[in-house]
Amino acid sequence: MKKSGFLIFGVLFFFASQTKAQSLHIGVKAGVNLAEINGRSFSGGFQAGFSAGGFVELGINSNWTLQPELLYTQTRATTSSEFPYASNPQFYGIPNRTVSLNYINIPVLISYKILPVLSIQAGPSLGILLSTSQNIMTNNANAFKTTDLLAVIGAQVNLGKVKFGARYSYGLADISAVTPSDTWTNQNIQIYMGLRIF
Repeated sequence: MKKSGFLIFGVLFFFASQTKAQSLHIGVKAGVNLAEINGRSFSGGFQAGFSAGGFVELGINSNWTLQPELLYTQTRATTSSEFPYASNPQFYGIPNRTVSLNYINIPVLISYKILPVLSIQAGPSLGILLSTSQNIMTNNANAFKTTDLLAVIGAQVNLGKVKFGARYSYGLADISAVTPSDTWTNQNIQIYMGLRIF
């Protein structure tokens, strides 16, 4: 999965480098990240974190835009009462513990303008795990893989330099480093405001 993720990003960045952009804009954005980790080891339900970073808009023509971003994203989740039993027998998980995962996410999105002020967006996002707030394993083992790959779809309202948007991201990769019997995948809903700075 990691190799296929890097291949997708390589193709998109090659496409971006070969595209003669009609316009180039840079901006910043911030918002709420509602996240959960799917899997028997975690209790269900979205928990609020935050997301902030920057974006680039490469206008391909009047309707199509390539929008790569660099975002700091916080994912919060709570282990379930089943966690010790879903984990690797060599390790012991700590149930009912809330952990924050801090990611750098790099979405590369294609935007299509369906109305003068409304665009739909889709594309892949590569997640790089920076840190976790606390360990969820009794032996201090690393419970999470350091990379993630997600599929993103959303909509963005463009009001001049100001942007409002919402998007849904679904994990395509298992982020568990300790549970072969239980697959963990990220799921996020982001609501944000952006500002084009030039």
